[in-house]
Amino acid sequence: MTCSIPEPTEPTHTQPPVLTTRLGANPRRLADMTTIAVGGAVAKYENLTSETDIVAAVTDADNSGTELLILGGGSNILASDADFPGVVIHDGRTSIEILSEDSCGGAQMRVAAGTPWDAVVVFAIEHGWMGLEGLSGIPGTVGAAPVQNIGAYGQEVAGTIASVRAFDRKTQTIRTFFAADLKFGYRHSALKESLLSGEWGATPRWIVLDVVFHLRRATLSEPIRYAQLAQKLGVNAGERVPASDVRSAVIELRRSKGMVLDVIDRDTFSLGSFFTNPILSEEQAAALPEDAPKYGVGKSGAANQIGAAAPQIDGQVKTSAAWLIDHVGFKPGFGMPGPAAVSTKHSLALTNRGGARDSDVVDLARAIRDGVRERFGVTLVPEPVLLNITI
Repeated sequence: MTCSIPEPTEPTHTQPPVLTTRLGANPRRLADMTTIAVGGAVAKYENLTSETDIVAAVTDADNSGTELLILGGGSNILASDADFPGVVIHDGRTSIEILSEDSCGGAQMRVAAGTPWDAVVVFAIEHGWMGLEGLSGIPGTVGAAPVQNIGAYGQEVAGTIASVRAFDRKTQTIRTFFAADLKFGYRHSALKESLLSGEWGATPRWIVLDVVFHLRRATLSEPIRYAQLAQKLGVNAGERVPASDVRSAVIELRRSKGMVLDVIDRDTFSLGSFFTNPILSEEQAAALPEDAPKYGVGKSGAANQIGAAAPQIDGQVKTSAAWLIDHVGFKPGFGMPGPAAVSTKHSLALTNRGGARDSDVVDLARAIRDGVRERFGVTLVPEPVLLNITI
């Protein structure tokens, strides 16, 4: 086989469009910085546009014992109404650099952590690269993508990440994580583990600086694996269609669920899916009602080639948090006309209907979690980062 390799060129730098967010030009409260519009005043806010400045600001905060929050799009943070006494650092860097591209090895691009995620998806599709189309419309920035191992409609970002450069707050050095180092799982990574320990507050020990993606050259999508998406596209599972068609269909599906930011739609004043889909043992899954959704669990990032399906993990079964919530009785719109309610479009999103406080969202989340546990014996786990509150 003959590979087509372009003549060497200088790296291409592209400034992607900055998508509309709710982050104001001079925010003073976390409610102004998060998509659910909840959170107290901040002592200090910095919008930084260079890696050097970000590393210096983080180092200064840690050396002085100042509480730290690194902010991207604010789409995954539920903050306390209490004043935040620390510093909020917004990563204002937006750039995409093409590192390589050929018909055999695929394409590689390096993306600054502050780049809006959806701009990266658009860039990949426009360049004829496969692997991100199912992740269209997800709010937030690139820095959060490997931490959460974001995923939707049959794709996870783990399948496209080659490496992550991150600043280590403990050693105050920069480290490169390669795919095998990241220990990707469902909505999980080695980077996220430091969040779960609680030692580093609401910001991980490792702060993502940039991400290198490795994508296959193809104008057609990956095989469609998600039944709802296949139905929307009018194809059978396993078929491939133009990646741009997948993007359009995913955006439509997300908009129908209130998952595309819209300043006039209160259903979008949320944090997206509030709970992760539970991963159960086969015995736990067998105890659920017969009609409860049950899926295999893919081993994130373990596909043997770009675009291939990940192998399944033996003994693990994923079910739908939305199905469990809905079947306990927390239907879309539950809680209205209160300040916090389940989205009218999707039972997995908790929304701020106007004037909601942290306690309103927390009370609703606890009621849903406790109701599902009592009915089905399954404990739902919140997906957002919780800043100075507990659920």
